[in-house]
Amino acid sequence: MGWVLFFDGECGFCSASVRQVARLDKRGRVDFAPLQGKLATEMGLAGYAADTGGTLVLLRVADGSIFTRSDALIELARVLGGLWKIATVARFIPRVLRDAVYRWVADHRHLLMGKSVACALPSKELLKRLRE
Repeated sequence: MGWVLFFDGECGFCSASVRQVARLDKRGRVDFAPLQGKLATEMGLAGYAADTGGTLVLLRVADGSIFTRSDALIELARVLGGLWKIATVARFIPRVLRDAVYRWVADHRHLLMGKSVACALPSKELLKRLRE
C-alpha cells in the first residue's frame, strides 16, 4: 500500500470517482478508504468528512504526506502516470484558484452526476483495495 485515497463515503460522485481511479490505476498503487471509516479515524483524518465540499484526501504512506483538494488531484494524476501526468502542470496555477474550481465542482456534483436512489456495488478488484 503506497497511497490511500480517502473519500466521502456518503457521496455518490465520490464513490463513482473512486471506481474510475481504481480502473485507471493499472499498477494498483492506490488503496481507498471512506473518510467516515475506521482508518480515517485512526489516521486523524475523520474531521475531513465534515468538511463541506466533499474533500478528497490523498495519503502517501511512506512518509505520511497528506494532499487535499486540488493538490490531491494533481498528486493522484502523477501517481496514475501515463497521460494523466499532463494534469500535473495545474500545480503552476495558484492553489486559491485551483481550490475554487474544486469547491465549485464539489458544490455542484449532484447536478453534474445526477442523483441515484442506490449506490453501485464495488467490483471484486476494488473490494480488495478498499479499507475500512
